Amino acid sequence: MTASLPVARNRKLTAEELDRFGEELDALRARTVASLGARDARYIRNVVKAVRYTGLAGRALLFAAAIAGGLWLAGTAMGWLFWVLWAAGALALGLAKILENMELGHNVIHGQYDWLGDPQLNGKTYDWDIVATADNWRYTHNFRHHTYTNVRGMDDDIGYGLLRIFPEQKWKPFYLLQPVIAVFFALYFQWGVAIQNLKLGRWWHGKMTTRQLRIKSAPVVRKMRRQLAKDYVVYPALAGPFFLPVLLGNLVANGLRNVWTYVIIFCGHFTADAETFPKESIKDESRGHWYLRQLRGSSNLRGGFLINVLSGNLSHQIEHHFYPDIPANRYAEIAREVRAICARYGQHYNTGTLPRQFGQVVWRILRHAFPSRPRRAVPLMRAENAA
Repeated sequence: MTASLPVARNRKLTAEELDRFGEELDALRARTVASLGARDARYIRNVVKAVRYTGLAGRALLFAAAIAGGLWLAGTAMGWLFWVLWAAGALALGLAKILENMELGHNVIHGQYDWLGDPQLNGKTYDWDIVATADNWRYTHNFRHHTYTNVRGMDDDIGYGLLRIFPEQKWKPFYLLQPVIAVFFALYFQWGVAIQNLKLGRWWHGKMTTRQLRIKSAPVVRKMRRQLAKDYVVYPALAGPFFLPVLLGNLVANGLRNVWTYVIIFCGHFTADAETFPKESIKDESRGHWYLRQLRGSSNLRGGFLINVLSGNLSHQIEHHFYPDIPANRYAEIAREVRAICARYGQHYNTGTLPRQFGQVVWRILRHAFPSRPRRAVPLMRAENAA
């Protein structure tokens, strides 16, 4: 198995060491699954309540802002109150959307709480509050990304078809625009996720007919319509003639959620030490190899409880890639043992603060907008022990 980006801190493992590495991580998973119970159920149901009540508070504040705005326009000196209520409402609604997207939707769709038998927390039926359909996400993310993490040509999350993040991606003049494209992608991230599985490039190059695209996109279009109607028609209309503050508050809340999600996901996959792999690297891949690929393609964030919750515990992206169907609230405690296992086998555990990790992401986006040569592939196993 080969990796595209040499990281000197990683020791090459023998086949026997890789097997033991995988066995230790499998054992940790088994112990964690066996201990799941009431505290995990209580945690996710508290998240559901937090999403519900924070969202209600945000919408109530936006309606109150609309009323204050109407009084302001009528000549009453309520300008300061309008801005305070509107900002508080947009922030509260944005927080609710972040929690629903990251800590609730993403984790539930992974099936992390299927063992509860709660139909509202069923990973196969849950749908979330973004324009992307959960069914498409189950395929593009749960299956393709988590199975083929950072395998070039198989993991569509490498650059999302828009950005050249790694030097192994073939350079095209189009990538000169990616510093600007990256900003727009962050602002409209949910829309990028929504169309990811439509394979618009195939349609553009004539490999998919317009009729085929129309059939494939029908569920996505229906979801987009529902979301647009909810956020930008129904809720603003409830404010009557003062609909504009509510509409703009929803727009800002969605924008906050989009940018935050983009930052967390990019920090989890595209830092300086993150590696990509060729297709042949997964041929006859052992369990230990699979864990090692997940480790070397992922990055963590340090920041404590607040960052953990707001990121959906994707601040522990390494643990999430090891155990995507284990409740994410367990990742922080699992991380201590994961880090110790990695240290025993001489493997770099990639973690850092949010500013540090995102700074590396920005550097990658800027650097690889221009031509750059792939680095020499480095084997993960010692050559004399490689299969």
